[in-house]
Amino acid sequence: MKFVRKCTVWLTLSAIAGGCGGRGGVVKTTNVPAPSRPVALEATPEQLLDRYNAFARSLQSVNATVELKPSAGSAYSGVISEYHEVKAFILASRPYNVRMIGEVPVIGKTVFDMASDGRDFEVSIPSKNKFLVGPVSLTRPSAKPIENLRPQHLVDALLWPEVRKEETSLPEEFNDQSGRYYVLTVLRGGYQTEILRKIWFDRSDLHVIRLESFGPKGSLLSDVRYANWQPLPAPVGGISEYPDSIRIDRPRDEYQLDMTVTKITLNESIGADRFELKAPTGAEVVHLADTAEDKRP
Repeated sequence: MKFVRKCTVWLTLSAIAGGCGGRGGVVKTTNVPAPSRPVALEATPEQLLDRYNAFARSLQSVNATVELKPSAGSAYSGVISEYHEVKAFILASRPYNVRMIGEVPVIGKTVFDMASDGRDFEVSIPSKNKFLVGPVSLTRPSAKPIENLRPQHLVDALLWPEVRKEETSLPEEFNDQSGRYYVLTVLRGGYQTEILRKIWFDRSDLHVIRLESFGPKGSLLSDVRYANWQPLPAPVGGISEYPDSIRIDRPRDEYQLDMTVTKITLNESIGADRFELKAPTGAEVVHLADTAEDKRP
């Protein structure tokens, strides 16, 4: 019986291998190529921090033309999705000035015009005949999607905040099927240590590909992803590349926005008057604030 069992096992294995007793069988050999993965570059935490801060310090202003596309269900959908795509002109200058004008492609009809000086923001919506005004510190998400538009969110995405010397940063590695990454977690100082920001580097080229910003108690305020870093026609202030794909996700403000950069100029002098925005004649001015009265239905 043992002999029969051994023969049965041997014949089964032989059949699987494609042969009968090693005679007359055809054995097919397939060479499997080694997995192709991007080269994982090495860098110390100090080198990563220097790389990030060098870019943040060098970038003082942005003048860009972009294509905007909202994600399904975003707060921008009430303004933008009816046009499917919006062409926008963005001006941003340190420390906090920003202006963005959105237009319908081809016909040039203004969809929105928004500005902020770091303290207050204004948003003009011609199609609604509304002019929204409020403090940048406003944290209350509005039940009306249109009122969640915040020009200041663009400043945080376009003009990176520098990691200061007094801020502690913790390094780590992260790997998944899409690639290998370095992550610097920057801590907020004070009486209670909390996460302030996470900076993600792609180890294939050490480009920054993601910036996560956190509020009190670890709440995720902003998740910005950068892709398709492209060389500039000429280096500007030590900057030779800029991403042409930027995705802004503001989970607490309930919107997502994809930006594709079609034209960009860095570090040009932008006059203060170009950031001024006044209410159009006849527009309804809506003041937004975190007050008990404002929170009433």
